[in-house]
Amino acid sequence: MTLKHEPITETEMVCRHYAERDGCEIRYVCTSDLVADNMPADIFYRTDPHPEFGNRYFGIYYDAYRDATYICNADIIESKEFGVVENDEGELVYSQSRWDYKAFRNGNTIDGGRAYIRGCGYKVMKVVDGEFVDV
Repeated sequence: MTLKHEPITETEMVCRHYAERDGCEIRYVCTSDLVADNMPADIFYRTDPHPEFGNRYFGIYYDAYRDATYICNADIIESKEFGVVENDEGELVYSQSRWDYKAFRNGNTIDGGRAYIRGCGYKVMKVVDGEFVDV
């Protein structure tokens, strides 16, 4: 099944920009809260660790309070769990943040982002080496 994402940036453009700048493969992973609730970031994976900071994941997010876009270390994403459900089109979807509730005609629901998992018909997945895997 295909995992459906709802990114906040032009992910292909971000991947291309950082791949050209840093000389390594960059790929979009997901859109998720990391630490702060209701502030999801687009998470990207680098095949080579960042030469200065050592991280493999980075996030790009919009801070509405400061009206600015930021980049952050997102290595914490591998410690998070994702509740994933099948939507009515047969795609797998997840809640991006604490208040991102999703419900489908097939009876499946998911809520809670990385803060908690609540729903019906979900399975738990996590991110390892830039890919979603079953827990």
